[in-house]
This record gives sequence, structure tokens and C-alpha cells, in this order.
Amino acid sequence: MKRRDFLASAAALSLFASDAWAVKKQAKTSTAQNSSGSTKKTGAAGKSAAGRSAKKSGAKPDRLNKGKITYRPQEPVAHTADDPVIERPPQGTSASRLPPVRAPEPPSEWRTYEITTTVNLKGSSGSSKLWLPLPLNQDTLFQRTLGHSWAGNPANAGMRRLPDGDLEVFYCEWPDSGDAKLQLTTLVTTADRHFDVTKRTVAPERDDILRRNLQASKLIPNDGLAFQLGERILGRIKDPVAQAKAIYDWVVDNSIYDPSLPGCGTGDVRRQLIQGQYGGRSADINGLFVAICRAIGIPARCVYGLRTGSSRLFRGLGLSGDDATRGQHVRAEFYVPGYGWIPVDPSDVRRTIAMEALSDRDSKLISLRKILFGVWEMNWIAFNLGTDVTLPGKNSAMPFLLFPQMESAGSRYDGSNSAAIQYSIKTRQVVL
Repeated sequence: MKRRDFLASAAALSLFASDAWAVKKQAKTSTAQNSSGSTKKTGAAGKSAAGRSAKKSGAKPDRLNKGKITYRPQEPVAHTADDPVIERPPQGTSASRLPPVRAPEPPSEWRTYEITTTVNLKGSSGSSKLWLPLPLNQDTLFQRTLGHSWAGNPANAGMRRLPDGDLEVFYCEWPDSGDAKLQLTTLVTTADRHFDVTKRTVAPERDDILRRNLQASKLIPNDGLAFQLGERILGRIKDPVAQAKAIYDWVVDNSIYDPSLPGCGTGDVRRQLIQGQYGGRSADINGLFVAICRAIGIPARCVYGLRTGSSRLFRGLGLSGDDATRGQHVRAEFYVPGYGWIPVDPSDVRRTIAMEALSDRDSKLISLRKILFGVWEMNWIAFNLGTDVTLPGKNSAMPFLLFPQMESAGSRYDGSNSAAIQYSIKTRQVVL
């Protein structure tokens, strides 16, 4: 509340109190006169005076006689869809100390992709189980899953969702996988995701989700070396967005992208911190960003997904054709109250430096570095947010699910190894 508004309110309350005290005193005087044999005319005059004072103060006379003061706003408060209650909350309430919250505006430009995963297990023997990651099961402002369809010869098949809702998979099994076949087609629509620092109007996230994204996982620590590194990076920076930007810049400057590693890397941030050698592939670099954010108290998480189309930024940040079999990619996001989840991708900055042979002072690289703090180009779909995942039908946990997983004849196979599972992923953009 501004100082002039506070003084005006105090003066108004003082006036109401003075009027109420005067009416109450007159009422007592009238009662005393009636009890001492005064005429009814005097009592009536006292009531008239009380009525006039009550009318002047804007409160009912009977309430004033009981010593209560009723405040009535000068203008009626009307709440409509265009002017919601949370835009102008009553002064003095907890809501008045929060930023206004509006329903986010959905993007206007969307791209729809058809993703087809084909699995052929020729030459296998005995029973086999297969798990395929599926896109996010909940719609967001940047991604919506339109539907799934499948064909093949599994004896049992269907979608399974983990209890926490962070991950959904397509699970199938064959008693005899000698000629096992499966084709899974998914339709997903996406829109580019942008962070606007001028709009702090996002509704708060659930507390249990924020707590989960502050906790350590098997490969992503949130204390010890990660905390020491975070303190050294931040110094005296207090603003959470500026803190995350400092961590982002440090990760970009001090990590190395290694394209020779299989898949998206191991995501083992503990090993990086112990060895003092930072980098790897997307799961490693973006996992490092998440670990440091969590260590200093900023909720953060990795988002596991798949590239589905060409990039408008750099050729190496998208597909060159329709083959997405090796298009898996991990991104990251962090949370700030009022802004919500803010997207980042320091790994793709390092990937561009490695693949395009750019210098740190190249103007294109400087622009890309600024863009990838707060922007996701959605030629990519998000699969899940899960860490330390226990798949349906299995007892042991895995750090994350990004590639197809298979069990056959008592052996476990990971799709990050191109020879382990015979599968392919094709994508194409469609117009609905």
C-alpha cells in the first residue's frame, strides 16, 4: 500500500470511529434521561441524531449501538473473465503481495509430426519384453500428444504409466520372439517455447513437484562438490534468474561436447565433479547444469526427448532427413516463482562449437548462446522427466529412459547400442 493510500485509509477510519463514539455517547445520554423521567421526545431526538450520524458514517445504527464499525468500499468489486479477482486483490491480503496471474496464452503456430518406430527382432529366440518411451502424457503450452496407433504380432501390448506421472511407456512382450514385429505410430504437435522476462504472471507449481526437483538422484547430486561449485559461480548474485544464467554461462564455458560417446552420454554428474572434467553429451552437460541449480536451491530437471525435424538455428541442431533413430537429445529447465519453468540447453551450445568449429567470439555463436537460455526450438519432442526409473515389469532401476529397452533370454539390451535392438525411428511433418 502506498503511503498516501495508507494515510487516507487511516483518516477515514478515524472519522468512522469518531462518529460511532458520538452516537454511542448520545445513546447513553438518552437512556439516562429516559430512566430519570425525561419525555419520550428527548429520546426520539437522540435516536434521530443517532440515525443522522449513522447515515453520515455509512453504517447501520443498530450496529453502531453495539460498538461495531463496518467498512464499505467506495466501489463495488466486480470480477469477470477480463478482470479476474487475482488481478486486483484486496489491499492488505497475502494475494496483494504476489504478482498478478493470468491464464497463459497458447502459441499460434504449431507443427505436427508423425513419429513411427519399427522393431524387428529377427534371429532372437525365447520370450522377449520391449519398452518404448512415449511423449509427455500431459498437454503443455509447447507440446500436445494427439494419439497413438500400433500394429504387429506381440502377445501382449499396451501403454503403461508410472505412478508419479513423469513417464509413460509402450510395453509389449512375445512368448517366442523368433519373428517379432512391432510398428508404433505417434502423432505430436509442438510450438516453439519462449521465456519472457517481462511477464512474471505464471501460477505457482505444486510443492511436491518442486521438492522432487530439488532432491538428488543416483547420478545427479545436490550437495558436496556441486554446492561448493555453485557458491563459487554465484558469488553475491541473489536474483534466481541471474543465478541460473551465471550457472548456464559457466557450464557453456567449462564443458566439452564429445560426439564420440554413445547415445546421449551416461548422465553421471558425480563422476564429472569428482574428476573435475566437465562435459560429455547432452545428458552429461545439461545434467551438470541441473545438479548445480539444485545444490543452490533452484528446482531444476532434465527433460528427455527426440529431435523430430530440421533446425532453423544450426543444421547440427536438427535432423537432416527423416531418420530420427539416433536423434535422442536431453534438455533442461529450471523453476522461478512467477515465471514458471524456464527452458535452457547449454549442451546444444557446446554441440554447435564442436560440430561447426566455431570460435567463442563468433557472432553466430554469441547469438545462439543468448537464444538457448530461455528458448526451445520445438523441432524436438519431450518424452519424460523421469530419473531413477523402474520400468513396469522390472525390479531394477535405471538412471533415465530415453532409448528402447529390451529383455530377451535373460539378457538386457539398451537401444543406445545400435547393434543391441533392431529398430528404426522415422519422422515426418504433416498438415492436419
